[in-house]
Amino acid sequence: MTAAAAKKVDCAKVKCVALTFDDGPGKHTKRLLDDLRKAKVPATFFILGQNVGGNRALVKRMAAEGHELANHTWSHPQLTQLSDAAVRSQISRTNKAIKAASGVTPRLMRPPYGATNARVGRAVGMPQIMWSVDTLDWKYRDVARNVRVGVNTPRKGDIVLFHDIHSTTVAAIPKVVAGLKKRGFTLVTVSQLYAGKKLKPGGLYYKR
Repeated sequence: MTAAAAKKVDCAKVKCVALTFDDGPGKHTKRLLDDLRKAKVPATFFILGQNVGGNRALVKRMAAEGHELANHTWSHPQLTQLSDAAVRSQISRTNKAIKAASGVTPRLMRPPYGATNARVGRAVGMPQIMWSVDTLDWKYRDVARNVRVGVNTPRKGDIVLFHDIHSTTVAAIPKVVAGLKKRGFTLVTVSQLYAGKKLKPGGLYYKR
């Protein structure tokens, strides 16, 4: 898995898609990691700092198995309603927790609810990774729908938003991965997707 995840992929030439998972780790994340390992594909996890403490082994495993660990704030607030100092605290506390658990300091973040602006971007000081395919998995909690949307919607260079805290999402992922591979996609981390492009601190990124 690690070798497969670490290989160099040129997403300017190859048909790449990045699967991303928000709000974990949670009680379904281990199953997701098991399935991703079997499929030999990496993903990007936008982790909540407050969830790291009880799941340190899972966070360490993510890094060891070639997944990308990214910052989704400490407690999922709407950053546009916080002061600059509070935004910085949400980011720095989460980075420290993830590094303590995994040895890896996140280089990317995703603002909760996609709520950001220029001021927040400056306070965050990291590239802000949004998404181009919103599966709405949190809303419908439907395995078949997750599979259908996850397989049929993505196009080359897309970033797909899922949440690993929902059992219906995790149950769908093996079929999503198989379906995307059948469509000719190479599944990559967000950093692999953007390899060769310079991402700016505070910049917004929706797809390659």
